Amino acid sequence: MNRGTEAKQRLARRRLRKGVYVLPSFITCINIYMGFYAVVETLKGYKFIALNEPENAARHFDIAALCIGWSVLCDFLDGRIARLVNATSEFGVQLDSLADVLSFGIAPAVLIYAWGFSGLPSFQKLAWGAAFIHLICCALRLARFNVQATKPLPSDSYTQDPNAKTAKRFFVGLPTPAAAGLLAAVVHFAPLPVVYQETSYRLFGWTFTVTPVEWACGLFVLALTLALLMISTLRFNSFKDLGPYTRHPQVALLSLGLLIFLVYNYSEWTLLILATLYAGQGPAGKLAGLFRRKVSSPTSVAETVQ
Repeated sequence: MNRGTEAKQRLARRRLRKGVYVLPSFITCINIYMGFYAVVETLKGYKFIALNEPENAARHFDIAALCIGWSVLCDFLDGRIARLVNATSEFGVQLDSLADVLSFGIAPAVLIYAWGFSGLPSFQKLAWGAAFIHLICCALRLARFNVQATKPLPSDSYTQDPNAKTAKRFFVGLPTPAAAGLLAAVVHFAPLPVVYQETSYRLFGWTFTVTPVEWACGLFVLALTLALLMISTLRFNSFKDLGPYTRHPQVALLSLGLLIFLVYNYSEWTLLILATLYAGQGPAGKLAGLFRRKVSSPTSVAETVQ
């Protein structure tokens, strides 16, 4: 009886382990589906621009942007769940990278091409350039991440290198979900295609008009900046220290509830602000470090002279 019971328990544990390994991959498959859905909705929006129906085009572009946002959430969850239940695998890592190329490379590239530059003949070459630069930098960023993730660390790295733990808390270069998320947040904030956007602002008695050409120039600069940030060596917080074992679970739960409330009721502003703040933390941290180094260097020189 004991041997039979032990065999049943081992079989049950093996089945549970297979289910645990399947769960992160299933979430990654949802990520792939959302990326594909975003591309399809973008093509529908592009068709309505050709038919001169801006309202229908804006509706499909907004859906495409939201699909990319869901892909960002799935990408966040699959890795967290895999690490939480100790179900990481080489297959899962490779599948996740392939999913990211679609959801955070191809989908946003097609979206900014169709939403931002359609109907502007003078911007067609720049549109191709902006979309392709985003895609190729996304692929390069993922390739570098895979190499760094599979690189083994020495067993005593945490004792010899005081920065080893800090390195785990940061990404090198802007993560691809963050870059795609910011582009999607911009589209979600103003889903009307750029060719139809002409906004007037009144400031100090002066009236300023932003034409579609100026909007397109701004979008090109944004896409190029995000592409360069992805392949840069700037550090961005990975938030890997957040989870069920955080030191302050009450604060984490309160923050999560507040975030859900803001996203549900004010998604346009909330998502745009969060994506902008995250993308800006890398350059801001670099500038702050340079400023601290510049301020501390005269003091060090004075101490050396004394």
